[in-house]
Amino acid sequence: MPITIRPITPADGPSWDRFVLSAEGGTFFHLAGWKRIFVEAFGLAPHFLLAEQNGAIVGVLPLVHQKSILFGNALISAPFLVEGGPLANNADVRRALDEAALDLMRRTGAKYVEFRSRVASREGWECRKGLYATFNRPISPLDEENLLAIPRKQRAVVRKTLSSGLTSTVDNREDRFFRVYAESVRNLGTPVFSRRYFALLLETFSESCDIIVILENGKPVSAVLNFYFKDTVLPYYGGGIADARRNGANDFLYWEVMRRAAARGYRHFDFGRSKSETGAFKFKKNWGFEPEWLEYEYFLTSGQSLPEKNPNNPRYRLAIQAWKHLPLSLANFLGPFLISGLG
Repeated sequence: MPITIRPITPADGPSWDRFVLSAEGGTFFHLAGWKRIFVEAFGLAPHFLLAEQNGAIVGVLPLVHQKSILFGNALISAPFLVEGGPLANNADVRRALDEAALDLMRRTGAKYVEFRSRVASREGWECRKGLYATFNRPISPLDEENLLAIPRKQRAVVRKTLSSGLTSTVDNREDRFFRVYAESVRNLGTPVFSRRYFALLLETFSESCDIIVILENGKPVSAVLNFYFKDTVLPYYGGGIADARRNGANDFLYWEVMRRAAARGYRHFDFGRSKSETGAFKFKKNWGFEPEWLEYEYFLTSGQSLPEKNPNNPRYRLAIQAWKHLPLSLANFLGPFLISGLG
């Protein structure tokens, strides 16, 4: 039977998500709810493509058109997220989705297509390896077994926080999280997402998204927004204020995510993506997680080189240092205007 490629409609959302849940390689980042978020939080143009054969969904591709004076013109599956690219029942469907992406590239004038793949497999496409890794391992239903799985030195740090007086709570609003997260990313020299973005995540993925906040004497000192997919918890956006280094709140934070998720029946902990040899990369290895390298794939137009939209690019060094010294209110105002082209 012929394969038909068409844009997703609002009515397709539930069947799209059922396909993602059953497809090999399907991730939280392929879910249909992201389409609304790309539009309402970033003002971007998503092109979520659905492949049908004999009336059934046989493939999906969540593409987003990002066009920025500062950061270029691209079609990405999917910006701001760890993984993306076509999900397909077979090689013919995958080829059809690839061809649809390249046709859309020509029609939009994009300079390249980027698929955020776990393992590269497309002949003739450029591949970036060794920049980003993700970290994932099983967790036990028993707290003591999860503690013993942490290497000795880091385990001692975690045990110390358990008697430090820090407490944790679960939020379904972004208020306290945003105050902590915004200060944290400003201190790293990174533009912050809009508060609206986090509110949309909680609203769109209400059954599979929450926030854990760590308190010291009632004051929020660290927090993380988590996604839940199949049997996996994914702590995704996290940060802490300066005091979190002093009192171990960041260590306590991720232990609480693990502990709470295990108690709810989740059996894998996905520590998310980090750039090679950064502080976050080393922090995750200290917890006993081994990196799994991501292999992002690019189809480049003639004369186009691989994009370098990451903090390792020397072009951004001065801007990063300057951003660290901005007043927090100014950084929070400017950040969302810049971030839509960066993801």
